[in-house]
Amino acid sequence: MIPSRILRLTLTGFRNYTAAGLATAADLVVLVGANGAGKTNCLEAISLLSPGRGLRRATLAEVANQQGNGGWAVSAEVDGALGLATLGTGRDAAGVETPATTRRCRIDREPVGSAAAFGDHLRMVWLTPSMDGLFAGPASERRRFLDRLVLAIDSDHAGRVSALDRSLRARNRLLESSNPDSHWLDAIERETAELAVAVAAMRMETVTRLAATLRARGEASRFPGAGIALDGWIENATAHEPATAVEDRYREALRAGRPRDAAAGRTLDGPHLTDLQVIYAPKQMPAKDASTGEQKALLIGLVLGHATLVAEMTGITPLLLLDEVVAHLDPGRRAALFDELARLGAQVWMTGADPAAFTQVGGASELFDVEAGQITPHA
Repeated sequence: MIPSRILRLTLTGFRNYTAAGLATAADLVVLVGANGAGKTNCLEAISLLSPGRGLRRATLAEVANQQGNGGWAVSAEVDGALGLATLGTGRDAAGVETPATTRRCRIDREPVGSAAAFGDHLRMVWLTPSMDGLFAGPASERRRFLDRLVLAIDSDHAGRVSALDRSLRARNRLLESSNPDSHWLDAIERETAELAVAVAAMRMETVTRLAATLRARGEASRFPGAGIALDGWIENATAHEPATAVEDRYREALRAGRPRDAAAGRTLDGPHLTDLQVIYAPKQMPAKDASTGEQKALLIGLVLGHATLVAEMTGITPLLLLDEVVAHLDPGRRAALFDELARLGAQVWMTGADPAAFTQVGGASELFDVEAGQITPHA
C-alpha cells in the first residue's frame, strides 16, 4: 500500500492563520493547544486538499482570515500515490477579476479543474466532534457521512451527487409550472435516473465492502463492531439487478409521481432520501440507542474500518484527520487506538488540549504547539 503523507504544510490568510506552517516526517502528528487556538482550523485546511468541501463544508468566504483581504491559500508538499507533489488550493483576494466564488486548485503549481484531481495523490478519512451525534441525528447527516465514505474511494462521487441534486432541482422547477412540457420532463427524468443509479451503485458497493471489513475486524479490536446497511430501494436494487433495469424502474416511478411531487414541491422518492442504518454489534441494537460512550467508540471503529477499506480498494493508505478523538477515551482504549493507528501504516494528524493525553503514542510521532495563529514544535 502507498501511504498518503504531508511533509510540509503552509497556510496563508486561512481562518485565524495569517501566515503559518510546519514541516514533519512523522507518522503521527499531534497538534496541542487551548480551545480556539486553531487546531481544528489546521485540520480543515488539510481536508481541503481532498475532493469535496472539507470537514466543515464551509464557504470560501468563511475560511478567509477576517483581518485579511478575502484571499486565502493552503499548500502542502506531499508524498502520495504519484510520488512527491505540491498541492495547493485557495481563493484570490477580493477585487481581482476572478469571481469571489471561484476556488483555485493546483498541482505542482499548474491549474487543475477541481479538487477531485487531488484524489490521485492523497486519500483522506476524518473524524470530528461534530460527528458525535451522527447516529441520533437526521438522516441527511448520515447520508452526507455515507457520501464522504464513498468519496474517499471514488474521487468523482461528489460530482455525481452534485449533478443529481441539480437534476432534481430542475425537475422540481418544471413541476411548479401549471402545464409542464412532458418532453422536457421525460428528458430530465432520464438524466435523473441515470445519475441516481450511478450514485446509488457506488454507495451500495462501498457499504457492502465496508460491512465485510467491519465483520473481519471482529474481536481483534477494542472498538465495537458495527452492522451497516442502506435504507434505500434503489441502492439495494443495484446489488442484484442490472443498472439499466433499475434506471427504468426509477424513471417510471418519477413519471408516476409527478402529481404528488408537484403538490409537495419536491421529489419524494430517490437516493437523495436514503438513510445509513448502523447497528451496535455487541448488543445488536440500533446505534442511536447506545450510550454516548458506546456511540463514540462505535464511530471510531467504523472510521478505522473505513480507512482499511480505502487502502484495500484504492491501493492508497489514507491520511487520517482525528479531531479531539482521545478527549473522552479511558487510558486503555486510548492505548488501543494508538496501537490500531500504528498498524494501519497511515500518517495520522490528531488534536488535543492536553499533551499528556498523547504520552502513550510512541513510535515516529511529533508534537506541535498551536497558539495565536502560529504552529511551533512542542518544547
